[in-house]
Amino acid sequence: MSKSRRRREPYSVAIENLSHEGRGVGRVNGKTVFVAGGLPGEQVLAQKTRGRKSFDEAIALEVENPNPHRVNPECAHYAICGGCSLQHLASDQQIAHKQAVLLELFQHHAGVACEEVLAPIQASPWQYRRRARLGVKFVEKKGGVLVGFREKSSPYIADINRCEVLHPSIGDILLTLRKFIAELSIKTKVPQLEIAVGDEHTAIILRHLEPFSPADEAVLASFQTESGLSLFLQPGGEDTVHPLNQNSQHLSYGIDDIQFHFSPSNFIQVNQAINQKMISAVMSHLALEPTDRVLDLFCGLGNFTLPIAKKIDAIHGVEGDDQLVELALSNAKKNEIGNATFEKMNLADPTELQGLALQNFNKLILDPPRTGAEDFILNCDIPSVRKIAYVSCNPVTLARDAGHLITKYGFKLTKLGVMDMFPHTSHVESLAIFTR
Repeated sequence: MSKSRRRREPYSVAIENLSHEGRGVGRVNGKTVFVAGGLPGEQVLAQKTRGRKSFDEAIALEVENPNPHRVNPECAHYAICGGCSLQHLASDQQIAHKQAVLLELFQHHAGVACEEVLAPIQASPWQYRRRARLGVKFVEKKGGVLVGFREKSSPYIADINRCEVLHPSIGDILLTLRKFIAELSIKTKVPQLEIAVGDEHTAIILRHLEPFSPADEAVLASFQTESGLSLFLQPGGEDTVHPLNQNSQHLSYGIDDIQFHFSPSNFIQVNQAINQKMISAVMSHLALEPTDRVLDLFCGLGNFTLPIAKKIDAIHGVEGDDQLVELALSNAKKNEIGNATFEKMNLADPTELQGLALQNFNKLILDPPRTGAEDFILNCDIPSVRKIAYVSCNPVTLARDAGHLITKYGFKLTKLGVMDMFPHTSHVESLAIFTR
């Protein structure tokens, strides 16, 4: 038997704890092994998937003594599909794990503890996902076109028929999508679908590497009519996205009595139920008063800006994406909100940041991308800001930035909590409140 084959033979691993990304952690012959599907206290039969110098990666094949919080995955494709990583763990334990990760990272990176740990913000863990990028691949040996997420520990598209976490307007019709794309003459040149779901309509952006033929265009038009979905085409970069025809519906979602209009390629929060609760939490923890003047950085299309505008004197949103700024201005006008202003600014550029009139605001919202808000925090002065709500999709950069806010400005971390924006994944979304 070859050495490489011996290394791939299943072996037994005692799982000691859970890593930040939700994999079981054990040791074999003194070497750390990260086991997908393993939970603390379990003895699992694992198959090695990748070897590295300081650790190995593996996947659990069998479990001898299940953790009491282990559950049967809802999805029939969970064993192979990489769209989820924690369906085998009860939902309440998933969020408890994410909270523990958040608190540990804060202690490690910022060396601080919060005064109050907030109760987790949760909603239904199923059929929640209204934005996603799905891979597409024509695989003759598997009977045609595959549409879905990547396989676990593999670059290949998972062979799935439905998805339990995607919004049902998409998750329930994956087989229909596969058959539809298979009808196209350039089915081997459609590598990706981008999904966007509003309150009333669902849109799909088809990325295509070659032009569609007249026959293809007829197939596209027929599918749009029969499915009720809106099709958009993307022959190049993001700036090439355009509707198939005049019947392609643009999208919107509502927060209270405000309607947010957006295009399928625009960023919106993935989980609408959590988004609504998140906005309410930010408004509550900022203790908004009618005289407040709020600065909303990384404001997107005005997700926080417009609801808060109805509660206070004035709010100013700043965003680096031209299209999102235009949408925010348009949404403010359509909703007859006159005390919300917006501007386009690169919030990572120290020179541009000098144009912010920070002395005019007493409260601040930060909702940055995964890289965090370090450039703003280190290059600006916020003398009049008394309270900050920081919404984060990366607990590492949040903890780093918290350290800056505490040491540079003298803020204290008063509240910290997790939000289950991405159930069944290891993604940690969190909210931190800082008070001068």
